Amino acid sequence: MSITSIHRFLKPAVLVASALSFAFGAQARADEIIVSAAASLTNAFKAVGDAYEQRHPGTKLLFNFGASDVLMQQIAKGAPADVFASADQKAMDKAVEQKVIVPSTRTDFAANSLVLIVPADSRRAPSTLNELTTANVKRVAYGDPASVPVGRYTEGALKAAGVWDAVSAKGVLAANVRQSLDYVSRGEVDAGFVFGTDAAVMPDKVKVALTVPTTTPITYPIAQIEGSRHAADARSFIAFVLSPAGQAVLSKYGFKPAH
Repeated sequence: MSITSIHRFLKPAVLVASALSFAFGAQARADEIIVSAAASLTNAFKAVGDAYEQRHPGTKLLFNFGASDVLMQQIAKGAPADVFASADQKAMDKAVEQKVIVPSTRTDFAANSLVLIVPADSRRAPSTLNELTTANVKRVAYGDPASVPVGRYTEGALKAAGVWDAVSAKGVLAANVRQSLDYVSRGEVDAGFVFGTDAAVMPDKVKVALTVPTTTPITYPIAQIEGSRHAADARSFIAFVLSPAGQAVLSKYGFKPAH
């Protein structure tokens, strides 16, 4: 499948995801805080949410996980949300440009790493990025750089290594980082790029071939949505994520402190 055809496949998929998000948000109760967060935060934020709810009886968190840029676009188009957590600074910068967040509440709360993974039973795990250009590697999964932070980090790393053109010709674009993880876990591609925390989700199905240096640090910003109907609760949740208790939960899922 060519990259062009994959792009054509992903566009309707993103539209469907947007429609589902609106329906998802419409079902939220008035007392629920809606948190739109990067797909790589799925497991960790569910645990953070549980810990927060235990400390705040009567408060319910509703999570919407997906590609950071797609979530930002949904919010900009009116999808209900109170908090936005992105997997890179560019997505949050776009949120600032679109005036969908309160800039004064923006803060970094976690850091991550970029890794190259292969199926757990793979006998030819690349030991360098250059090995991705060989005939042994036919398909490589990574997030679409146009809308997925892990894809942007991947593109930057591959360009810095001088192999972007060769590897992108084998690219299988994913709608978010968890889809890239799924492609590798099912053996549908020879290798894929994900965050280190994502690789840890499926240790029995994928293995890390190498940790990839990135041209910019992988940091996660969080902010309150402009016009949130639960502004005080949104700020309270952000404060909890930054607190020692919240950071301890994130650490259990492999995230590092942002500073």
